[in-house]
Amino acid sequence: MTDQDSQPGTAREPKRIEQRGLYFDEMEEGAVYVHAPGRTVTEADNVGFTTMTMNTQSLHLDAAWSAGTEFGEPLVNSMFTLSTLVGLSVAQLTQGTIVANLGFSEVSFPAPVRHGDTLYAETLIASKRRSKSRPHQGVVEFHHTARNQDGTVVAVAKRSTLMQVSPRALAAEGARGTGAVDPADGAVAEGPASGGAA
Repeated sequence: MTDQDSQPGTAREPKRIEQRGLYFDEMEEGAVYVHAPGRTVTEADNVGFTTMTMNTQSLHLDAAWSAGTEFGEPLVNSMFTLSTLVGLSVAQLTQGTIVANLGFSEVSFPAPVRHGDTLYAETLIASKRRSKSRPHQGVVEFHHTARNQDGTVVAVAKRSTLMQVSPRALAAEGARGTGAVDPADGAVAEGPASGGAA
């Protein structure tokens, strides 16, 4: 306790807690993380995303044309569905703790998404291992699943990511990274890890 602390009426700075995802060592292999909130998809979402990404598919943009298909109406762009599925996991898993998105090994869309549907997501930590050349980081395989408001699975994705190990774990281990990227991690061998963060 300092003299300042002992002065009557002196306010201490409050402890600051930053919102983040989980570090590599905090993720539990075999556990399923259920994300919240869900995301209700609107026609504006679909049209905006589709036109922004230069996709001229009538099934997403032309209501009159889509009415004549087996679906009877426009469907949501599946790339929007995939992006939303990954996005719904960010706050709980990777916000501020990811190094790079290494890639997707499998993506499927078992059922269509329509305007007004609400997407809910969950993620299985399928596997995790420390990087051989970057001991301060680790590779995690996520199995993402999106369901609509009726519980129907509408998207599944297997994704590999490079994650940070927590400073606390590194301090306990005394580990020091080499800065190189192991080709087995799915990133390029020289320079920083490739891939976008998500």
